[in-house]
Amino acid sequence: MERLRGLLQRAQQWSPQPSQTIYKRVEGPSQGRLEEEEEDREEGTQLPIHFCPMELRGPESLGSRPGLPVLIPWAEAGRRAAPYLVLMALLIFTGAFLLGYVAFRGSCQACGDSVLVVSEDGTYEMGPDSHQGTLYWSDLQAMFLRLLRKGHLGDTIRQTSVRERTAGSAGTAALAQDILTALSGHRLDHVWTDTHYVGLQFPDPEHPNILHWVDEAGKIGEELRLEDPDVYCPYSATGNVTGSLVYAHYGRPEDLRDLRARGVEPAGHLLLVRAGVTSFAQKVASAQDSGARGVLIYPDPADFSQGPHKPDLSRHRAVYGHVHLGTGDPYTPGFPSFNQTQFPPVASSGLPSIPAQPISADIAGLLLRKLKGPVAPQEWQGDLLSFPYHLGPGPDLYLEVNNHRVSTPIRNIFGCIEGVAEPDHYVVIGAQRDAWGPGAAKSAVGTAILLELVRTFSSMVSNGFRPRRSLLFISWDGGDFGSVGSTEWLEGYLSILHLKAVAYVSLDNAVLGDDKFHAKTSPLLINLIENLLKQVDSPNHSGQTLFEQVTPANTSWDAEVIKPLSMDSSAYSFTAFAGVPAVEFSFTEDDQAYPFLHTKEDTYENLHKMLRGRLPAVAQAVAQLVGLLLIRLSHDHLLPLDFGRYGDVVLRHMGTLNEFSADLKARGLTLQWVYSARGDYMRAAEKLRKEIYSSEESDERLTRMYNVRIMRVEFYFLSQYVSPADFPFRHIFLGRGEHTLGALLEHLRLLRPDGAEAAAGASGWAAGPGFQESRFRRQLALLTWTLQGAANALGGDVWNIDNNF
Repeated sequence: MERLRGLLQRAQQWSPQPSQTIYKRVEGPSQGRLEEEEEDREEGTQLPIHFCPMELRGPESLGSRPGLPVLIPWAEAGRRAAPYLVLMALLIFTGAFLLGYVAFRGSCQACGDSVLVVSEDGTYEMGPDSHQGTLYWSDLQAMFLRLLRKGHLGDTIRQTSVRERTAGSAGTAALAQDILTALSGHRLDHVWTDTHYVGLQFPDPEHPNILHWVDEAGKIGEELRLEDPDVYCPYSATGNVTGSLVYAHYGRPEDLRDLRARGVEPAGHLLLVRAGVTSFAQKVASAQDSGARGVLIYPDPADFSQGPHKPDLSRHRAVYGHVHLGTGDPYTPGFPSFNQTQFPPVASSGLPSIPAQPISADIAGLLLRKLKGPVAPQEWQGDLLSFPYHLGPGPDLYLEVNNHRVSTPIRNIFGCIEGVAEPDHYVVIGAQRDAWGPGAAKSAVGTAILLELVRTFSSMVSNGFRPRRSLLFISWDGGDFGSVGSTEWLEGYLSILHLKAVAYVSLDNAVLGDDKFHAKTSPLLINLIENLLKQVDSPNHSGQTLFEQVTPANTSWDAEVIKPLSMDSSAYSFTAFAGVPAVEFSFTEDDQAYPFLHTKEDTYENLHKMLRGRLPAVAQAVAQLVGLLLIRLSHDHLLPLDFGRYGDVVLRHMGTLNEFSADLKARGLTLQWVYSARGDYMRAAEKLRKEIYSSEESDERLTRMYNVRIMRVEFYFLSQYVSPADFPFRHIFLGRGEHTLGALLEHLRLLRPDGAEAAAGASGWAAGPGFQESRFRRQLALLTWTLQGAANALGGDVWNIDNNF
């Protein structure tokens, strides 16, 4: 009996103690994960599992249970204790199994759910080499900001801006090698390069570009000596032209319409236009569409910031800018330039057929003094003369452009931190490396931020941090010739990238001032940008967030900050050509242009002076914003892209479309199909939201399926019904061509008597004789079925799509 009592007492000692390890289900973003925690209980509290005390009875008298064997006392006690012993053994086995599972789960790098949601309330589980515990979003944010160094940025900007690095030059090749060495020294999983052989245009030193007066007899007279003879417009048409001069403001289509309305015809003349507002390529394309013979582009002091403490651009300086209305190598449009001999000679339709040349403000002042004709409108007046500008025409000029094409190797540099859960999905960040002139603002700032982000994320990896998706850091070459390096890479790997690239972040033109802040972006990123602006400190106003700085009282933040992607940004090709959501951040100065961009005066000293010594602080603010954006895009369990936003984009255009409903109805036509497609898209977006909300977040297979649908939304808006060779920018909202919403709107304007002039030259097509029903039906079909296709793709599998269209 004493032996049995001792056995039972030891069994009770094996039961759970007041302090024990249990596992509970975590609610919220990391729902479904077992979390280990220590739970202390006071003595005497009821335990989840306990043993009941057993009552020991003496043996019944012999013969009291007829027909049953008589048990001896210790055997009877053992029989009664057996179930409790079995239960105790099961408890011990279960606890050991759970402990072993958790330990294995923490060490298994192949397990998809080892990386959890990184969001405001979510967590990130560290890798096996880390000695830290679970990290929350605030921990990741603090780690990133702690590792980011401000002083290093200023030094890198200064050192980069003093290096000669024109695309294809020995200087940019040396810088490329230095960047490659720097990336190889960090904790990156992959570092590599690719080389493209592209056609770039350079001035001919033996035959410089020239500008002459022409006398009344038609003879070439005195030369107007170009003060910056090596400043030119890459991809200008070559040859010589003669024509009288006309002042055309910024050279926009609306400026040329206004010029005609005032009795001055641009056709047959040389146009004098101001730099700014639109790209050089758009100015020359508009001039060509209007019948002009050539274009002279100058910087007017009225377009730049004025102030006693702000440096001014010298009036002897001209501004550089390419005039290819497109991106990439214009001599291999739509194809990668890995080997320049493998394709037949083809030229991009965006190459101009008229010559263009930059001139200084001083030369422009001499020309403006000779102009007669009507006085230019008040908003066209500049600061070059003490009397009003006239429209012209003026005396004849002779322009000769002798640029020549050179086959040039350019080199892109890549570094990658591979993701642990979705390594085949890439978050891409890039910066232009080359520059015409010092290029402090143009590319030195972006290069410095890129290198600092590589160093910072590499340090985070050394501290045990691993992203869920891969981070791809890229230094581009050939950016000053129209995003050549980035576009050629996209063309070379388009079949991969449209399936794998989550988003692109451009660091070009990041710091052009410090008063205003803009984000040129895809609509999919707007909500995420708003959220992150509220978490970055303003570089100018202590105690304020960047959101509070850039959003004045009683104004809409997105109206102040959000801008459409423009063709002169490397981000444009990612979205309009490859269907990848992209963004480019820029600090600017009072909404005025930075005066030294694309000039020989774009130096570190001028940029530092323009920002009153705050260049490193402003660059750090950009680095902080971009870094936090990269963390969210590469680590959130569910991609933080607002896939319903494009429904709002279409809705904003509905008002303009509705203006023509009556005109179309009179012709027996309707826009109802566009409205229906937009409705289907919004219903598909709402359905996907509900599916995600009701799904189990720990289901990795389901989460990946949702992420694939979300990350390809931008690609859905590339028209599948036009050829990329004919229309490389197939995006129906951002692209150029008959398939776009902009082209449809311009065509609808032809329904009005005064619409033909407004439609000429817009959206990449020339106005025809008027509104054409067959053309309208084709445009409507291209737009409608692209939008409907996006709705179907967002809706999911084919058996879930509502086909009642």
